[in-house]
Amino acid sequence: MVHRVLLVQKDRASAKVIRDALGSSRDSLFQVEWVETCSEAVARLGECVAHLRAGKRDVDAVLLDHDLPDRRGIESFDQLFALAPFVPILILTAPQDEAIGKLAVQRGAQDYLFKDRLDAYLLPKVVLSMIERAVNTEALFDEKERAQVTLNSIGDAVMSTDSGGRVTFLNVVAEGLTGWSREDAAGRPLEEVFRLIDGVSRERVPNPMMRAIRENKTVGLTPNCILVRRDGFEAAIEDSAAPIHDRDGQVTGAVMVFHDVSSSRALSLRMSYLAQHDSLTDLPNRVLLSDRLAHAMAAAQRGNTTLGLLYLDIDRFKTINDSLGHAIGDRLLQSVAQRLLGCVRQADTVSRQGGDEFVILLSQLTRAQDAAVGAEKVLAVLSVPHQIDEHTLYVTVSIGVVTFPADGLDADMLLKNADFAMYQAKETGRNCYQFFKPEMNVSATQRQSVENDLRSSIEQKAFLLHYQPKFNLQTGAITAVEALVRWQHPTRGILPPSEFISIAEESGLIVPLGKWVLHEACRQAKLWQDSGSMEFRMAVNISAVELRAKDFVQGVCAILQETGCEPTCLELELTETFLLQDPNSTAAVLGTLKGLGVNLALDDFGTGYSSLSHMQRFPIDTLKIDQSFMRDVDSDCDNASIVRAVISLGKSLHMRVIAEGIETGGQLQFLQEHACPEGQGYFLARPSLAGHVTRLLEIDSTTGSRSLSTTPSWVPTTSSWAT
Repeated sequence: MVHRVLLVQKDRASAKVIRDALGSSRDSLFQVEWVETCSEAVARLGECVAHLRAGKRDVDAVLLDHDLPDRRGIESFDQLFALAPFVPILILTAPQDEAIGKLAVQRGAQDYLFKDRLDAYLLPKVVLSMIERAVNTEALFDEKERAQVTLNSIGDAVMSTDSGGRVTFLNVVAEGLTGWSREDAAGRPLEEVFRLIDGVSRERVPNPMMRAIRENKTVGLTPNCILVRRDGFEAAIEDSAAPIHDRDGQVTGAVMVFHDVSSSRALSLRMSYLAQHDSLTDLPNRVLLSDRLAHAMAAAQRGNTTLGLLYLDIDRFKTINDSLGHAIGDRLLQSVAQRLLGCVRQADTVSRQGGDEFVILLSQLTRAQDAAVGAEKVLAVLSVPHQIDEHTLYVTVSIGVVTFPADGLDADMLLKNADFAMYQAKETGRNCYQFFKPEMNVSATQRQSVENDLRSSIEQKAFLLHYQPKFNLQTGAITAVEALVRWQHPTRGILPPSEFISIAEESGLIVPLGKWVLHEACRQAKLWQDSGSMEFRMAVNISAVELRAKDFVQGVCAILQETGCEPTCLELELTETFLLQDPNSTAAVLGTLKGLGVNLALDDFGTGYSSLSHMQRFPIDTLKIDQSFMRDVDSDCDNASIVRAVISLGKSLHMRVIAEGIETGGQLQFLQEHACPEGQGYFLARPSLAGHVTRLLEIDSTTGSRSLSTTPSWVPTTSSWAT
């Protein structure tokens, strides 16, 4: 190993002598770097300090002649030592200046040598010894530091004494239990710092550390010992003490490890409580619910009464948890738990099963319908927004309802059937309750089968996209295309989204599926652009689970970059109810997307918590009139009023308005008469593969606009209605 030595010497001839003494051959133990001034040495050691922070040491020792052109005497050493105290320094001095060498050693130098006695035998030995001492000192320091950090990191208290019974060390835990700081306790008699009494007789107890020293063996503390802290506070403790030996096996002191038994007992009681309660919400857990349910069923049988069980699951809780973090999710669960406790009787039990699932045991019901009353009360109580810090969270739940003895004769069957009913509530549309029916068992099995098939199909990318054009209702021009995913099921053929999207959302599979859909839609949009079609919007539906994913925006950016699709050509369709689950976070995400140039459309407008304040909060470009309002719009006054209002609202807010679900000529005529700008639906064009849509598009060589190859029959001959 080659040691790097920095030589600080003003005289070239003297420097050569030193370098020759340390050896200049390739197999020498030393590599000497020579500088002439103190300022050069300061600069070099400054580099050394910087390199050391990066994990590289490039100066192992310094040979310093204190008589330099720009600094003389002890000042040169002081400056270098202050800069790099970890580098050993050897002072080179003249006999008449020996006092400077001695002073430097007192201030931290490793040694000093006379300049006229430097030879090829002595100098290498001195430098090598100096470097080895510095390395050993640093290793000992590191070892001591690691030991102290370790002792301060463990949960038990640690104390040590010398052979005379005087305190030499306390770790942080021992400081807390004794009330003595390490500095105050050092050197004091053990009995003063570590006062022990018998918990029954209150008499002084002999200290086990002195016994360990005296008998040279590990000993334990007698039972019922109480440690009296410095301020008089008492705590029951358990401990053991062992002797400390030197290299020759002689006892030099003792070390004791002890801990507060009263805390352990409290923890034991707490653990016993947690074995039956949920640690987050403090509600009874599965174990305690099972016990209470067994007692309730036995009481119901004796009294010939009914009991109900409500199985609750928070709708789309995973979205909130993944987007806002587990801390917000946990506080939301606590808020839900408190509200549930407030809407049941004292004799009832609210239990958390785990995750976002809760069970309510309604005892002593007169009739089964009373359980429905309880479920409706829960839905109403939880519909009020939850305010968690700056987040306003809208929460709904799906509830499965069972009764005893009608739906099961044991706890496991009741819970299983209630779970089936809860999933049926989710399938029905969420934010509702469903009573258990025997056929739900079959439905749950089928659902699990679909989820398994879906997971496999996502890995194999067994999906395809259909595209449904959106039209300018005045000219017939295609203004946008909506991408709609279809599942190529291995045995059931092509399946529409209604068959699998809800299951994908509940299982979290919607995220990888959504990424594939977005990538494929952007890729197709780029193909149409490159083929000569004028730019138009490619609309893609985004679920709440995708929107709340932490890397959603980054994922959109990556897909746009990979496919080459312009952000302005992409339109993300978002359901209104999803946006309001957490308006603050949603507004921030949408603002970032808008900043990229992506268009944002509000799907199913009017079916959620619509308000002008929400419309101003989100950077929405397009309002989509939900197809539920389009049914009988030409004959239903209420629906007609809503559609007219949305069209007017869109114009006032300078937003595009699109009516979806146009299925009849009467609906189209109504929209044209009331100047609805855009529309889509089966009457205009059904969803189809990309090839069919490509045939619909053609380029006007003069204007560059896109239109249908033939003007649709539904386009009016005049545009007098388009005001």
